[in-house]
Amino acid sequence: MNHIIKKIKVELESADIQIDGSKPWDIQVKDSRLFNRILRQGSLGLGEGYIDGWWEAKALDEFFTRVLRAGLEKRVYGKPAMIFENLKSLLTNRQSKDKAHEIGEHHYDIGNDLYIAMLDTRMVYTCGYWQQAKSLDEAQEAKLDLVCKKIGLQPGQRVLDIGCGWGSFAKYAAEVYGAEVVGITISNEQVELGRERCKGLPVEIRFQDYREVNEPFDHIVSLGMIEHVGSKNYRTYMQTVHRCLKDEGRFILHTIGSNESVRTTDPWIEKYIFPNSQLPSARQLSLAAEGLFVMEDWQNFGAHYDKTLMTWYQNFEEHWDELKSNYSERFYRMWKYYLLSCAGSFRARKNQLWQIVFTKQGIPDGFTAPRYRTNK
Repeated sequence: MNHIIKKIKVELESADIQIDGSKPWDIQVKDSRLFNRILRQGSLGLGEGYIDGWWEAKALDEFFTRVLRAGLEKRVYGKPAMIFENLKSLLTNRQSKDKAHEIGEHHYDIGNDLYIAMLDTRMVYTCGYWQQAKSLDEAQEAKLDLVCKKIGLQPGQRVLDIGCGWGSFAKYAAEVYGAEVVGITISNEQVELGRERCKGLPVEIRFQDYREVNEPFDHIVSLGMIEHVGSKNYRTYMQTVHRCLKDEGRFILHTIGSNESVRTTDPWIEKYIFPNSQLPSARQLSLAAEGLFVMEDWQNFGAHYDKTLMTWYQNFEEHWDELKSNYSERFYRMWKYYLLSCAGSFRARKNQLWQIVFTKQGIPDGFTAPRYRTNK
């Protein structure tokens, strides 16, 4: 065991992390079995060890920022687990139509009370745009407005929102821009609350898989949904959008992006947060869109996700006393680990946030990309 502890200690020190040190990002080990668990299971063992109370760090977000900047996630730990995950992704379509509902049931249906407490007043569960914003509400509304401006949204136009969540974009586009919106999701909880929140507006919220849509729309948006599509289905996804988008329309893809092309996600995230998920790379998205779309604009504001996640975490902490009657202490540790580890990944610039504008035939005079919120 001593040689295992020594090996892990050396690698942590390369990231300026001490075992049982005094800095906020230092790891405080409560159970020495943690070291062997990390060696055998990698990030899965690290995350499960935290949920089980085997270790602590006052600043989890900073711990992960340092781990990821140092590239410790690429070391030898947990190779058997990663090989198994890669084989599963290679041999099966983990995001097939039959499996699509699993993410809704596992993640988005766990309780609307949690998301109401954690998110902004519009319940936007994607990265905010903090360029000029001073609060989460402002950042999320600025993001929604940026999307509307990028597609050149006009009153009466019909928009498809793939992965509509609780109807945040649909409600904003209908209220502020006078659009008609069809939102689709595979979460029953999102459908129910989304319909309630959009009542009285020209908005239809459906429980529907993206592959089933076959009708024309002036524009299509997809905010934080393709992360659940999987590389085996990217081409089908793009073909679906192409089929449903009118010739003069615009398509905005808003997604977390990976710096590398991968087939799997982090094993802990896969098991506890987003089953069957996969972050697309720029190469994978470009290949999927090739021959179908003209790429008009590609904006990266991944650094804004750090602030978004930290604000979600602050909201979660502030409302925990109200939530804990419905959720266990183990859930609290899991959710805290999820939010702060993800914040660290964006702070380390290991993950990106892309907004990509596509058209079918190209805009004749070119596309002038808005970057700031102005009056409509």
